[in-house]
Amino acid sequence: MKFTSLRASDFRNLKIENVDCDSKSVILTGPNGQGKTNILEALYILSYGSSFRTPYLKECISWDKNGFFVSGDYEDEEGKGNITVSFFNNQRKIILDGKEVKDRKELVYRFPCIVFSHEDISFVKGEPEERRRFFDQMLSLYSQRYFDALRSYKTILAQRNAAIRSGDDYLIGLYNNRLATYGMEIMEDRAQAIYEFNKIFPPLFSRISGTEYKLCVNYQPSWKEGGSVEEIEDILVSTLERDKKMNTTTSGIHRDRFVVMSQYGPFVQMGSTGQLRLCSLIFRISQAIYFSRMTDKKPILLLDDVLLELDSLKRGEVLSSLPEYSQVWCTFLPDEKYYEDSSSSLHFNVEDGRLNG
Repeated sequence: MKFTSLRASDFRNLKIENVDCDSKSVILTGPNGQGKTNILEALYILSYGSSFRTPYLKECISWDKNGFFVSGDYEDEEGKGNITVSFFNNQRKIILDGKEVKDRKELVYRFPCIVFSHEDISFVKGEPEERRRFFDQMLSLYSQRYFDALRSYKTILAQRNAAIRSGDDYLIGLYNNRLATYGMEIMEDRAQAIYEFNKIFPPLFSRISGTEYKLCVNYQPSWKEGGSVEEIEDILVSTLERDKKMNTTTSGIHRDRFVVMSQYGPFVQMGSTGQLRLCSLIFRISQAIYFSRMTDKKPILLLDDVLLELDSLKRGEVLSSLPEYSQVWCTFLPDEKYYEDSSSSLHFNVEDGRLNG
């Protein structure tokens, strides 16, 4: 699947009436602040109906405007079509091939898109919830079962927390069973996913980094003793008094940890900033490879200035490690070297939100 044309109106600083982008590789160049990242964000919104930069779509509206509109023509194995996302009066509207999309999960499996950005360092250096978010996204991108179980778990968790705060103890037992049921399913999927991820990530990091560090991801579930739904329910019962004191559910898959470990201990404690940033980049490459292996599909890749800090050797290693993709969009500063085979790419200069070919 690839985007063949793009339009955007009142989306951040973009002024794109109708740009032909029918190419497997698209390169965007321009100084900082001209709109390169905004273009990638618009493509991401077309793929998921949400932004990778903010949870609030109103922040994407151009200054003094009352809404935005982005639209793209696409081509996939089923033919050609159009996807449009608009946001007016605090309401998002998604139109796919002339029909309104009511649930964003309809897009997830139609437009597989993986973005690489500088903020990805939080997956390695940030709080535990950042790594949970990464692996939840990785699994949800190909598994509707996981997507649905996670959505149900979050709904039930919110209900249980509300019951704890209001003192409705008679509901706790029901929520415990449902939380344990969905939580067990999620734990099993996470454990299997980490097993497969660790076949990809460690050798990739060793080769690209050229360091002695031998990395892997250690999955540490919150319900360590929970081998069955019943045992997890017992854990929830035993921790209820603590939950009441804290006014929240203190155990569960929303407390799971994913720790990047080296042979010397947690990598965040010993890796330099450059090594941590490279690690986060290899996280994304591993995610893309994992997705391709699980689905036999080629994702769209969005690379937002992530090659800037790499020397030419590592840049070549990173690019050669990417899985087969349906389309890739890369941003670069002016006069920056792209990559060896960029001559066949479609090039645009980005200036004040406009794409100039």
